[in-house]
Parts: sequence; structure tokens; C-alpha cells
Amino acid sequence: MPKLIRITTVPLSLKLLLRQQMHFMSVAGFEVLMVSSEGKEWHDVLKSEKNVRKEIIPFTRKITPFKDLYCIWRLYQLFKKEKPDIVHSHTPKAGLLSMIAGWLSGVPVRIHTLAGLPYVSRSKGQKSLLVFMEKLTFRFAHEVWPNAQSLKNFIIKEKLVDPGKVKVIGHGSSNGVDLSVFNRDNLQENHLVAATMRLTPGDDEFLILAVGRLVKDKGIANLVEAFIQSKIVNRSKLVLLGDFEQDLNPLEKKTINQISDHPKIVHVPWTDHVAYYLALSDVLVHPSHREGFPNVLLEAGAMCCPVICSDIAGNKELAVHMKTALVFPVTQVAALKEAMEFAFVKRTVMQGFAERMYERVRLDFDRKKVHSEILNAYKRLLDRK
Repeated sequence: MPKLIRITTVPLSLKLLLRQQMHFMSVAGFEVLMVSSEGKEWHDVLKSEKNVRKEIIPFTRKITPFKDLYCIWRLYQLFKKEKPDIVHSHTPKAGLLSMIAGWLSGVPVRIHTLAGLPYVSRSKGQKSLLVFMEKLTFRFAHEVWPNAQSLKNFIIKEKLVDPGKVKVIGHGSSNGVDLSVFNRDNLQENHLVAATMRLTPGDDEFLILAVGRLVKDKGIANLVEAFIQSKIVNRSKLVLLGDFEQDLNPLEKKTINQISDHPKIVHVPWTDHVAYYLALSDVLVHPSHREGFPNVLLEAGAMCCPVICSDIAGNKELAVHMKTALVFPVTQVAALKEAMEFAFVKRTVMQGFAERMYERVRLDFDRKKVHSEILNAYKRLLDRK
């Protein structure tokens, strides 16, 4: 039985980004070990990923050289003890440390999934260091799997990696979308009522939803400004579903105050019932400044919820302007404001976009299909050992 170790920096990534993937590989015949730092999400991860073991390594998300060296040592010891056939990492810090430790310990197959590049939105000083770290990660990996074709093209163009190492699995995405969960026919009435009570929409009130971490890189400040300036602010409600994350890439105090004080903005802390909020919303807005392959667009597509998104490469993997979504220039508040006003007036047009996106998601990004494509890639690499 081949042994697979999946590694992320924090268990939240195992819970949200890789859900059900480890269990799938276990059923397919792998002995699977999950590795991440400590966190409250482990309870849900172990419940979802049945018959899969866990190991705690004290990763940090910040640059902490001495702690990082200690984690490399811990990973080296773990790999020597477990003797995995494959080590597969996801998220920047876990990728860097596990690819180095995997090389040092002679792991036969080392894979890193790339789901975005933090350095593209950082200052010049930070950028140089983060580029160097990405190059190191890619150097010690046997294969690099960008979760979007646009990411593959970008890292090759930037000369971050040997092009021969780079593979996009299937049509992209790290994990696809669960079409049984993100399915309007499968929603439970009690959860739908609870979400409705949380939002308390007024009569014919236009619901605009954003899903994800409330940080600067996700374009939240742009969205809040565009919404407040829009002509539809008094006939709409902006719902921000996600947690504030003030340790890394925090929002400015002004934006936080706008979110807490504005009568037409509702903040909903993170919940696993995203499908219910998509079902209630008239449009999903995803104004992110950087992205790999955005899961939230897959989820909106599966729920046939119209989409407005920024024109970054990751979003454009799914969103085609005036065909499957409204796409606006990233960071441009005026353009985002106009897009929301258009969506308010042209609801039938927006629903047509949503139906076309739904067909694309259903055909190419069913989670079962994505898992099978990853399994086939594992088998290909194991055959080369």
C-alpha cells in the first residue's frame, strides 16, 4: 500500500481547500497521513477524512527563521520514520519546508500544489524574499501543480520554475466542488430559514454577497467603497461572509468601521453553510486582487448564482465577461460600482450568465472528477519511481 502525506500550513486549509480528498485517496488504496499545525479545525477535518491519521508540526504563517528550521527538522524526522512514497504540499510555508525536508530525506515523489502567489501584492522589499522562497519550493519539488492554467503561464513567464516540472491537473482547481452540497435541490429548510433570519432582507432588497477572508488582498475595501457610493445602496444589502484576519494583510481601520457601522452592511462570521447564503443572494461579488483558482466562483457556479469578479487571471479561468459573469478591472472602485448597478437592473441577463457558468462547472469541476484526475497523476508518478 503506497503511503501519501498531505501537508498544509494550517488545518483550515485541509478543512476548506482539500475537503474529502484525503478520504478519497484512502479508499483508493493509499495510506494517508495529514500534517499541519495545531488548530480548532482538526475536529472537523478528522470527522470528514475518515480513517486518515494526523501529525502536528508547529508551522507559522509568518517568516520565522528559527521556528522554520525547527519545522524542517521535525519534517525530516517524520519522513524518515514514515517513509512516504509521496509528499504533497499545499500553501506557501508548508510547501517550502516540506519540499526541503522531502529532498533532504529522499522522498521519492515530491509535489507542490500552487494556489496563488502572495508576492504579487506585496511591497518591493517583501517581494524579493517571497520570490526566492517560491523558487526554492519549486526547485526541491519533482512536480509543481498550479491549480489554474493562468498560474502555470505566469510562473513560467516569470522564470520561477523549470517548465518541465509544471502540470495543471485536469481543467484546474485544487479540489473541485461538491455538487451534492452546492445544489439548490438539496438544501435543508431549517438552515435556509436560519440564514434568512441572519440577513433579515427587506422587501425586494437586492442581496450582494462576498465570501472569504476579510483582508486587503481580497478586495474588501474596494467592495465596501463601491457599495457605499452606489446608486443602489438604499435598495440593497452587502453581506460579507468570512472572518477578519488582522495578523496578515489586515484591513484598515476605516474599512472595519464602515463594515461595523453601515446599516446596509451585514458581517456574517465564517460558516460551513455557504450554499445557503448563495441561494439567498442575487449576486456574488469576488473583487480579489490575487487568486489561483477561486473555489467561491465554483460554488457560485454550482448554485447558479450570478457573479461579478475582478479581471485577475485566476478569476478569468471561469469568468468570461458578458458571457458567464461581469468582470471589472481589479481595484477599480468606479467600475465595480457600475457592475453592481448593472446587475441590479439587468437581473435576467445576469441569470443567463449564471446558467452558462453552471454548465461549465458541472462538466469540468465535479469534485469526484477532480479527485480521480489527481489519483491518476499520483499513479503516473509512482510508476516512474
